[in-house]
Amino acid sequence: MEDLRAVGKSLGSSSAFDYSLPQHMSVHRASVLRRILTLGVFAVSAHSVVFGADAPLPDPPFISPCEPGVRGGRLVISSFVDPKTFNPITANEQSSLDVLRFFFSGLVDYDLANQTTRPALAESWSVAPDQRTWTFKLRRNQRWSDGHLLTADDVVFTWRAVYDRKVGSVSADAFRIGGKEFAVTKVEDLTVQVVTPSAYAPFLVYFGSIPILPRHILEKTLDAGTFASAYGVNTAPTDLVGSGPFRLKDYRPSQVILLERNPHFWAVDKKGQRLPYLDHIVYNLVPDMNAMSLRFLSGESDVMEEVRPDEYARYRGEAEKGKIQLFDLGPGLDRSFVVFNQNTGTNSRTGKPYVDPVKQKWFRSTQFRQAISHAVDRGSISKSIMAGRATPAYGFESPSNLKWVNLKLPEYPFDFKRSRALLKEIGIDDRDGDGKLEDADGRKIEFRLATIAGNPVRENTAVLLVSDLNKLGLTVTKQTVDFNKLSDTLRVSRDFDAALLRLGGGDTDPTSSMNVLRSDGFTHYWAVGQPQPSYPWEARINELMDQVTQTLDVPTRKKYYDEVQEILAREQPFIHTVSILAAAAAKVDLGNVRPSVIPTAKVTWNAEELYWKKHP
Repeated sequence: MEDLRAVGKSLGSSSAFDYSLPQHMSVHRASVLRRILTLGVFAVSAHSVVFGADAPLPDPPFISPCEPGVRGGRLVISSFVDPKTFNPITANEQSSLDVLRFFFSGLVDYDLANQTTRPALAESWSVAPDQRTWTFKLRRNQRWSDGHLLTADDVVFTWRAVYDRKVGSVSADAFRIGGKEFAVTKVEDLTVQVVTPSAYAPFLVYFGSIPILPRHILEKTLDAGTFASAYGVNTAPTDLVGSGPFRLKDYRPSQVILLERNPHFWAVDKKGQRLPYLDHIVYNLVPDMNAMSLRFLSGESDVMEEVRPDEYARYRGEAEKGKIQLFDLGPGLDRSFVVFNQNTGTNSRTGKPYVDPVKQKWFRSTQFRQAISHAVDRGSISKSIMAGRATPAYGFESPSNLKWVNLKLPEYPFDFKRSRALLKEIGIDDRDGDGKLEDADGRKIEFRLATIAGNPVRENTAVLLVSDLNKLGLTVTKQTVDFNKLSDTLRVSRDFDAALLRLGGGDTDPTSSMNVLRSDGFTHYWAVGQPQPSYPWEARINELMDQVTQTLDVPTRKKYYDEVQEILAREQPFIHTVSILAAAAAKVDLGNVRPSVIPTAKVTWNAEELYWKKHP
């Protein structure tokens, strides 16, 4: 083990890891070391990882109500997608958000298990009787991960970046009322005032949770107009300054992301011990979801944030043997759907329409989308692909979102006869008797259905959908695309026909979907970022969502949001498939696990509180 200790010692003292193997090492020793490094299990003696002493605590620190734990050790997580960016203002893909949550904090934190707000960078807040004027008081002597003081100037700067049109913030849609922005001003060094154009129902959770950014690092990029590319994945770890529980130690694309404890984090446990407990979090990047599962079940990673329905029985068997903790969380809040490209604009780089005008005519027809919805065999998807751990989905909200779901929406049962009748209404029929459908101009109805490569559930669902649509008489081909490439395609080049997607994260409140539902939204996937609504029904959704955010009375908000769901169910811009019964898993000795169905990170959303019950 002497070679391993030497390598481990060098890893612990280096600012960047070297995963290459010495050529003189024996084959046996090289294979052992390669195995250790591949697992993210760094062979480091107890004295070789040296952290600087924790900085003085802010005054006052946040006192976590968690069970006091033991400091030390690392948590190993597997993922099969690299992050696209480390910029929390522009990130809009789960691969980036999964990592960014460790680096940054908002003014307010949200306990996802209890669904309650709690202080974070702000120690306290108040709202005036007008319900529009909010005041936040920051903690004294609170510092960024590089030791600089965190003040009201950072909060004001962050909101300047959020609202800068050149940045393309994914959050800005949710923080405008009638086109007017929130006024965010500095009152004193540690006091911020926010005035909203009118009452804003989910203010505390949504405004408070926006990640605050370091002005001393990023202001120059905003002034230069380069903020959108700042904090890219090539950023040096020492330059990626945040206020979350961890900070970046090293990132090797397609290999590993290593995080280390932030010694300036603002929280302690009930014993006064500074959080987080863990020394490191290691993200091992693996080829696909099958590899993620194999890593966990073999003990090479510590958590599985999402247990696939088709593997649930296997995980249950391991849990019954006492090998893992398995958490059955009920219907998930994620949305799985097919979306057609309804963009009407022109690609500025190619000069060509985003969508072939022939296909655009099909895709923009309500009857066409309704016909496709009737051709989705949701029962077979649930039974054959999800092992029965899913229920048919017809609306935008999951049935588990009891407060906001509209349970009176029309359904689209699997019915080829109804599909063909709807298509015939818009001139699509089998005109030459060859079993294939043509439009009124004799063109065959053919398109590509894109989905993410490396996700077996998604790929198998796409296979079933393509098979059924071809049986209907359409000519549909499956297209698998890299996660980040598909994300760019949907929002930038918009060179797609249809896509099988899933929206995750967010919250139970309707405002969390503002950037999806508003016609100018960053994630309005059927037609991203339109200058003006393309349909009267989109304009109506804009109006209703504005009312949802400005109305404080919950039953009235529910009435407005019910109508939004009714419009979506009728127009079918998202053709929903199934609602999956969510499950997650963790090793048995991981403490303070409080799983929640709301986030994508169902087990590690409270990573700063997690600890190993046995000695790390």
